[in-house]
Amino acid sequence: MIGTILRRVYMAAFALFLIGPIIVITAVSFNAQKFIAFPPRGFSLRWYGAIFGEADWFGALINSLTIAALSALLATAIALPVAYMAWRYGLRYARALFALGIAPFILPPVIMALAFLIFFSSVGVNGLMINVIIAHAIFLLALPLVTISLGLESIDRALIEVAQTMGASGWTVFRTVIAPIAAPFALAGFAFCFVLSLNEYIIALMTVGFTVETLPVKIFNALRYGYTPVIASIAVLFLIVNITVFSLIARFSNLARILGAMD
Repeated sequence: MIGTILRRVYMAAFALFLIGPIIVITAVSFNAQKFIAFPPRGFSLRWYGAIFGEADWFGALINSLTIAALSALLATAIALPVAYMAWRYGLRYARALFALGIAPFILPPVIMALAFLIFFSSVGVNGLMINVIIAHAIFLLALPLVTISLGLESIDRALIEVAQTMGASGWTVFRTVIAPIAAPFALAGFAFCFVLSLNEYIIALMTVGFTVETLPVKIFNALRYGYTPVIASIAVLFLIVNITVFSLIARFSNLARILGAMD
């Protein structure tokens, strides 16, 4: 009996430990005053309106969404043929490219940010949005590589043999057998890249500086002039986006397999 009570108390304390900061930051985002306070002093939605109504915050939001979407798309487009060639034909150079694509994600972000800074400076391209799109795509390439590979590994090769026996061409096999199974995993890789790119700060700062402000960079700049609830509102907005994206992954992909569970 005592053991059951202690277990429930521990689980409740653990849950509070996890969701406590979320509760606090959500409450702060509705503060009516122009400063961060908990408990909030009054109730207002003005800080959520500021994200979309003030040109600097809205511009940073558009920059973040554009960079996240394009870098995730680029990373997925690069990862798909590499993962497919490594799985379908076992080509050595495809496996080498696979390992090379995983490597940037293993390194600390600050090291990769410095490398991108040196590279773009050496070629004379500075302060462009395309810089951070390419940098994020390379840095996050490991995610679609892994998820797409997991999807391909889940395909029963007997299905491919049956399709080929019935006269299907290589393209037909890919379109009718492989793509429908691997597509949700590719979508999951895209979603992971999108979320991480949306929240990434160091690489964005060092590749474009303050010329193309993303929301994380804008938040850093705003903190130099004070703490306002609009920062909390952005945190809640990011939380909603993250929950939505991962819910879609769970709905349309094999999340257990993506997270490493064995079938």
